[in-house]
Amino acid sequence: MKERHILGISGGRDSAALAVYMRETAPELDIEYFFTDTGKELDEVHQFLERLEGFLGKPITRLNPDRGFEHWLREYNHFLPSPRTRWCTRQLKLKPMEQWLRPDLDAGVIVHSYVAIRSDEPHRDGYQATHENMRVHLPLREVGIDRKGVIDILESAGVGEPEYYSWRSRSGCTFCFFQQKIEWVRLSREHPDAFEEAKQYEKTALSHGSPFTWSQGESLDELIRPDRVQQIEAEFEARRKRLMARRPVNPLAGDLAPSIDDLYGIDEAAGGCVVCHK
Repeated sequence: MKERHILGISGGRDSAALAVYMRETAPELDIEYFFTDTGKELDEVHQFLERLEGFLGKPITRLNPDRGFEHWLREYNHFLPSPRTRWCTRQLKLKPMEQWLRPDLDAGVIVHSYVAIRSDEPHRDGYQATHENMRVHLPLREVGIDRKGVIDILESAGVGEPEYYSWRSRSGCTFCFFQQKIEWVRLSREHPDAFEEAKQYEKTALSHGSPFTWSQGESLDELIRPDRVQQIEAEFEARRKRLMARRPVNPLAGDLAPSIDDLYGIDEAAGGCVVCHK
């Protein structure tokens, strides 16, 4: 019986580290690397994918949805996606992947999917198999690789981390609703055109009666007011100082800077789309 081995690349550090790890420890496997491209990802994500392809020595297949974000926004009456209604994940990420695999799965091919869940994410399940011929593997968890281990893998391979980690905690669309407010502020500075596009989507959604804004409790116009920006940045810095003061000294763990999710006390398993943020 024919088998396939696939590994989804999100544009984040964990899935990239898993790709490097599998390339180094299981070179006999003909792994197909893929990236589901919504057309709304950060430029830094595409730059990182090109760098990773250089190490892997093979292309990362781009899976494009049949219809883009604007189409599905209209289909959902211009209601924005939200943590309660993740239509973007379903229509732009999961569906294209399942359509890509469906003919082989239905023909009896066993598909081995390697998912980047670390050993320090005990409560995270990741993508669940939706077909009896799908086999899901969690190599990073199985061998005990945590966040520091992921970073070490990328550095030792010369791939490094995506540049956006200097201001953002995860990959995904420019207007991902899982962003913290400080990340929206930073998006407005790093990618002002993308921020303006998100504002226009939000205004159209509100005019159609959508109950959601991109950032909970306030519109982007409200969030970006100078006095509000100053407040968000002050709150973020206060959180950072409190966290750093509470962190125990552990020389064996290395000097890892806290992520934005750390600063807000968010469990990665609860704060992020299963496809994008890894």
